Formats: sequence, C-alpha cells, structure tokens
Amino acid sequence: MADFRVDQAAGLRRMLGGGGLQVITFVAGCEGVGRSSAIANLGVALARLGREVLIIDEHGPGDDVASALGVQASYDLLHVLQRELPLARVLLKPMQGLSILPAARAVHKLGRLSLKQQQILLDAMSDQARPVDVILVDASMSHPTGFSPFGLASRETVVVLSGSSASITEAYSLIKKVSQLYSRRHFRILVNKVRQPEDARSIYENIAQVARQRGVASLDFAGAIPYDDALKMAGQMARPVLLQAPDSTAALAFRDLAADIQYWQQTPGGDGVQHFMQQLLHLSQRLTPSLLRA
Repeated sequence: MADFRVDQAAGLRRMLGGGGLQVITFVAGCEGVGRSSAIANLGVALARLGREVLIIDEHGPGDDVASALGVQASYDLLHVLQRELPLARVLLKPMQGLSILPAARAVHKLGRLSLKQQQILLDAMSDQARPVDVILVDASMSHPTGFSPFGLASRETVVVLSGSSASITEAYSLIKKVSQLYSRRHFRILVNKVRQPEDARSIYENIAQVARQRGVASLDFAGAIPYDDALKMAGQMARPVLLQAPDSTAALAFRDLAADIQYWQQTPGGDGVQHFMQQLLHLSQRLTPSLLRA
C-alpha cells in the first residue's frame, strides 16, 4: 500500500510538470565496494517511485549492472553508433520504468566519434518512447582518460566506498586527482557495507575534513547502505533486494536514498537528455588520453 501511495504521488508530480533531468555518475577508487549492486538497487527504488530511469553501464559482462539484475547484455551502444542495431535492440528492460544501456565499448570511443556518429547518438537518445527522468551512470576507471567523461558532464558525481582503509584511501586519491586535473570541486560520498550508521557518518566526516582542509573539494554525505545478509543473498540470486527482501535494512536504505535523490540537482527544460548528450560529446572531444593516469 505504501508503494502504491508513493507511485500515485510521483504520478501527480509528473502530471504537474515537476522536475527536469537528473544525471548522476557513480565512481569508485577501487573494486569490491559494491558499486554496481548499489546502482542496480537504487535504479529499482527510483523506478518504484514512478521515475523513468536509464542506467548507462560502462562495464563489461560479469561486472555490470545487468548481471546484478539477472539479465544479460548481448549488445553495446557501439552497435547503435555503427548503425548495426537500433537503440531499442540494445536497451535492456528488467522492469517497468528501468532501462539499462550497455556502453562499455562505446565509451572508449566517445572522443573519436565522427560528426555522423555524434548525430546518431543524439538522435537515438532523444527519440525515446518515454522521457527519461534520471540517468545513473556506472562509471569505469578503465577509460583512456582515467575518468569517465560522463562523470565530468553530469551535475552529480557519487563516490562509492566501503569501510576498508584501502577503499577510503583510493576514494580520496580519486577525488584529489579529478579535482586537480578537471576542476571538479563537489562530490557526494556513499558509504557501502557498513555495520553501523555511525560508522558511515564517521568515515564521511573524516574524508570530508581532509578534503576541505587541503582545499581539494567539498563533499556531501549521500547516505549509507548497511552490510546486510539479505542484500548478499539477493545478489547471489541476481535479484534486487527491494523485491527479494523488501523489509530488510538494505532495502529501506535504498528507498531512503532514492527519495533523497529527487531533491538533488536537475537539468531544467524539456530537452534534458539531448542537452546532456551534447555536453558529453563536447567534453569528450577535448579530453586528453591518459591524463589522469599520468
């Protein structure tokens, strides 16, 4: 009943013209922090709030969002850019309101697209049956520039880390490099796999204090996802925890995060997706390969 009321409220907001496009890129300084699983469950939570969600996945099969939701990616956005397939054949739709766009191969070529391929991308992304409300990007660190151009074009970048010292160190290192090389001065911190809520807040406050004192960036607390056996079991079954164990603490945390995200920055106007893609292409053409890795 609660979900039904939330869906009704979301529907009313959309009928009244509420909000523009939100683009949120998720990054991690190292593997093993549960980034893709978190994005998959967050996408489900947002879709259940009545949002039309598109997840752009920069990872290959086995380490991708699709696998976390029990579906398999057979094609890539690159097939669209090369005019081999229409976008509809590439998109995966694990549930109503949620689509996944595999883009592991395409993202490596964004800076080298011809004018014709750029127009194909703009046309394909703008010609959706349903307007997209939220784009979540599962960014890979294997991009030639060392940082996804989606992360530079999006208005929100979320750094996912866990409670391990290695995760915290690598997350800060990533924030520092991106801040220095690309003048990105604001990030949000999502702490995953924590035993207690106060642990997450302490981790965030420590890294935020260091970043502020050294003039690196300003950090905001996005939230925390608890270490939950229900989430682990749902992952093993390739099912979202919100459907497998809707009353679990992890499911509650994802619902809270999804509710908060609706108040984050939005791109105003009706041509949000096309405008974002134009910005993305503009940035991609100007990034220097291997700059961040130097």
